[in-house]
Amino acid sequence: MKYNFDTVIDRKNTNSLKWDLFDDEYPMWVADMDFYAAPAIYESVNRKAKHGVYAYSFVNDEVFDSYISWWKKYGLEMKKEQLLFATGVMPSITSIIRAFSDEGDNVLIQTPVYHVFFYVILDNNRNVVENQLIYNPDSNDVETAYEIDFEDLEEKLKDPKTKLMILCNPHNPIGRIWDKEILEKIAAL
Repeated sequence: MKYNFDTVIDRKNTNSLKWDLFDDEYPMWVADMDFYAAPAIYESVNRKAKHGVYAYSFVNDEVFDSYISWWKKYGLEMKKEQLLFATGVMPSITSIIRAFSDEGDNVLIQTPVYHVFFYVILDNNRNVVENQLIYNPDSNDVETAYEIDFEDLEEKLKDPKTKLMILCNPHNPIGRIWDKEILEKIAAL
């Protein structure tokens, strides 16, 4: 299936967070796409809209099976009972913070990082602990422009008040995908 990435779509004056919130800056601060949805998504949404009844729904087995099948291609086997459906990433992170830490505990993030991570930690009365990534200004490669300061990470994870680490992978905003070796090193810590 081919997609058209060449058509310029004017989203000004559409209540677009990206294009209508600020007038004086280029909107590279938000991960918002300026492309039409894939035809399969567009058709599915329109089919639901044409039905005309917008009531509560449940997540059917097809959704779970699709997710399980996708991960299986990459060597991860899971069962439906191991999965929970959530309305979004940030509500999920909020629930995880509340379930696995107490007020006053530390939650570690690797900066620079998606700014909403700060809010979700602080809004839940936890402390932000930063493991600042090391920037290599001479690199033109996303895979080497930023690296993890593992000595600093280990020290901060040793603190008994540090109960959680939010691992962003692929990392937002730097775009680096942490490879298996790095993820194993983080897991070992």
